[in-house]
Amino acid sequence: MKKIMRTGILRFFTFFVLLFSVQVQGYAHITLPKMFGDNMVLQRGIKIPIWGKSVPGANINAMLGEIRVKAIANRQGEWKVFFPAFKAGGPYKFSISESGRPGSGVELQGILIGDVWLASGQSNMEWSVQQAKDAINEIAKADFPKIRLFQVEHVKKLSAQQDVAGGKWKICNPENVAQFSAVAYSFAKKIHTDQGVPIGIIQSTWGGTPIEAWTSREKLLSSPITKAKTLANDTLAERHFVKDSLDQARSWDILYHPYQNADKIIPQPGYNDAGWPVIEMPKLIKDFGIGPYEGMIWMRKKIILPETFLKADLTLYIGRPDVNYSLYLNGTEICKTVWNTNPGQHYTIPARILKKGENTVTLRLAMLWGIGGLNPPADEMYITNGKARISLAGTWKYQKDLEPAMAKNRNYQYYPSLLFNSMINPLVPYRIKGFLWYQGEANDTAAYNYRKLFPMLIKDWRERWKQGDLPFLYVQLPNFKQTQPLPSESEWAELREAQALTLSLPNTAMACTIDIGEADNIHPGNKQEVGRRLALAANKLVYKQDNIATGPLLKSFSKEGNRIRIHFTNAGNGLISKDAKALTGFAVAGEDRHFHWAEAKIEGNDVMVYNEKVPHPVAVRYAWADHPSCNLVNSDGLPANPFRTDNWKGITQK
Repeated sequence: MKKIMRTGILRFFTFFVLLFSVQVQGYAHITLPKMFGDNMVLQRGIKIPIWGKSVPGANINAMLGEIRVKAIANRQGEWKVFFPAFKAGGPYKFSISESGRPGSGVELQGILIGDVWLASGQSNMEWSVQQAKDAINEIAKADFPKIRLFQVEHVKKLSAQQDVAGGKWKICNPENVAQFSAVAYSFAKKIHTDQGVPIGIIQSTWGGTPIEAWTSREKLLSSPITKAKTLANDTLAERHFVKDSLDQARSWDILYHPYQNADKIIPQPGYNDAGWPVIEMPKLIKDFGIGPYEGMIWMRKKIILPETFLKADLTLYIGRPDVNYSLYLNGTEICKTVWNTNPGQHYTIPARILKKGENTVTLRLAMLWGIGGLNPPADEMYITNGKARISLAGTWKYQKDLEPAMAKNRNYQYYPSLLFNSMINPLVPYRIKGFLWYQGEANDTAAYNYRKLFPMLIKDWRERWKQGDLPFLYVQLPNFKQTQPLPSESEWAELREAQALTLSLPNTAMACTIDIGEADNIHPGNKQEVGRRLALAANKLVYKQDNIATGPLLKSFSKEGNRIRIHFTNAGNGLISKDAKALTGFAVAGEDRHFHWAEAKIEGNDVMVYNEKVPHPVAVRYAWADHPSCNLVNSDGLPANPFRTDNWKGITQK
């Protein structure tokens, strides 16, 4: 009996020792957050914190270059070391280990000391170099070994995380730059060239997201605008995210793989579409008159080809599809699941599939997130033999619900604080130079609230980083949608105003882009100029250069008889008309608040605004529209900021 007891005790003791050793071994090695890695850039001119986990109570030895520092891990195994401020330079090696534990260390190579900028926002900040204007040339020339790029992986979480889900520092070269933010890359390139220091860009972006998703729960609960929606998150659990992911996977499977051989049947010339509704194209789903719809829509059009088109291959230009699409001609697949809203979508049509007389063009279009269809203009839709064109615009037949319905996507990344938790909080307190922000499109339906929400986010982030009033540089929404024939109200103009009002916060600067948007493209291609204008603002505000950083900005106004004089700052060497034509974009109103387009004349750094039909003007607006026609710039070619005097708050920007 005693022998059995001794054997049992021995086995228990052995099991306990093994269990303990496994647990210790599991925590024996130092771990670092994913932000710390080979080729990273650390912020110059300030104490540098590096943190991680190890065995509780472990003595931590860290070295950056020739500088050695120490720390002791707390009861949870957490430790943090601080290196003194470094000047710009490198590359350096970083190593860290636990005293008395051989093999427990971590070593990182290729580290630079320079300026680190956090670039965040929705799709226009996320829009990649390969999607932007002149992509091939930009990528080929992207050889900047002292620019480093870190892209935070998409993830949403219900609670604040201590590490990002994924990401890796990459050296800026043609291989790595293609998928990186075009705005952030353009900014980094100019600042690196102008300031001569290494630049690190941390990109934390997610398309379509509102500002609330990027703000902390604590800050959102402090505002009556966001409190109720934020508290509603308490009904969520991780299982909701899992279900949503599965639903998304099913929807993408439908998108990429037509069900029940639909792609073999519907595109055939003899397919019976007699009962299908008709619609004039190009048109987006919101204009189909069928209400909100998510799923696949099939479209067909018959065209007559003359004999001169049958002798050789043709080229088909499909215009600007908004989301994914597949294209067929006479039942033959020409392209499949292409995503591109840029113009010039064209394909070769083999002569062997052409028929004399009637030919059938078929489109399989994805309608997602309230968007989809074909963007104008109509003249970008045609088929050609190189000499003549046959238009593809005009009447098409269409039908929905020919394939299984897509599951409703909850888009939890839009919910309050969920992206802050997983894509911003883990970055704190990685030392940075400042923030770059391009967002607002997703908040346009409640533009007035942005006056509160935007400053709230800026204050929230600054409080988290504890680096004082860190520079916050942001992009004002560009021109978009169609030009209004008469002065009218505009949600986009109201949101631009909220962005301009945020200049009242210290150490902020705004890049106006009212002249480089595109009426029919929410993702305008000229991201190079957006990045350049942010860099101009940084050079002025942060690096204290004596440069013109922004366009003319309303300083004051006064009534002079039947005219209103607008005085501008940031005129440079003088105000001018961008196209050397009469000034456009000004509107004036009397006491009835009914606005009329106005005459406008430049007088030095002032503009005199009037309309003879408004003898007693009380208010002036400039570029107050979704897509305004406006041409006032300063001597550096930077556009005047949109404004309205009937809500002017004395905005200033250096």
